[in-house]
Amino acid sequence: MDGSSSPRPVRRPRAKLRQPRVAEMLADVLRDRILSGELEDDSLLPKQDDLLAEFRTSKASAREAFRILETEGLITVQRGNVGGAVVHRPTPETAAYMLGLVLQSRGVGLSDVGTALQYVEPLCAALCAGREDRATAVVPRLESAHQRLVEAVNADDEAAATPASRVFHEELVKCSGNETMIIVAGALESLWSAHEASWSVVATRQGRFPEPLLRKRALQEHEHLIAAIAAGDIDRAARTARKHLSTAQQYPLSDDQGGSVRAEYLRRFA
Repeated sequence: MDGSSSPRPVRRPRAKLRQPRVAEMLADVLRDRILSGELEDDSLLPKQDDLLAEFRTSKASAREAFRILETEGLITVQRGNVGGAVVHRPTPETAAYMLGLVLQSRGVGLSDVGTALQYVEPLCAALCAGREDRATAVVPRLESAHQRLVEAVNADDEAAATPASRVFHEELVKCSGNETMIIVAGALESLWSAHEASWSVVATRQGRFPEPLLRKRALQEHEHLIAAIAAGDIDRAARTARKHLSTAQQYPLSDDQGGSVRAEYLRRFA
């Protein structure tokens, strides 16, 4: 040996693990109780003094936990003599509104939402066609929604035609049987429906509603889609749904591609 020593390995400083704050831990517990249903919708959270006794925490931590949950939309803190924290369990409507806010903040156009639906909704149609109980759990609901649209179109009732058309599409999503798809595709459907309702108000006032030929074509495509689902033909159901969306989206997207997404439409036109 030449007497030289081997270089010691360089020790890198250990990354500090962030410890969750007491307020975050309390918020985690309360959030779980809300989402599990232990704390029911529209009920009140336990009084602050009771929470302080249960978790042995400070008032400052409890207030911070409430702020976290309020920011998430899970509670509304009512201040004053009749104060308290009201529980709000998340809903599909909440998901749709938050999605709308995100898309609006990114300047996304309605045509972008329409394109997404042209991929997502046919998957819902395929799921409907693949259900073994489609004859009882799917087809009757779609036929009922379709009949409402037929009646509105035959009566030349423009005010009723648009919502009736959207009910059909929303039923198609709800009948897919896949909870994740129902929430995700349902949020897109709700967002599209709100914008379509806004367009319908203006179009009716200006006399720019779809001509009878296009309406009849949409009705025929509904019938073809129901038939494909009833037959359990997954591929045909998906193709028919995609073709129908191209028809149904023509007019709402005709005005400069429908403009940009506006989350507030979900509150104004839902």
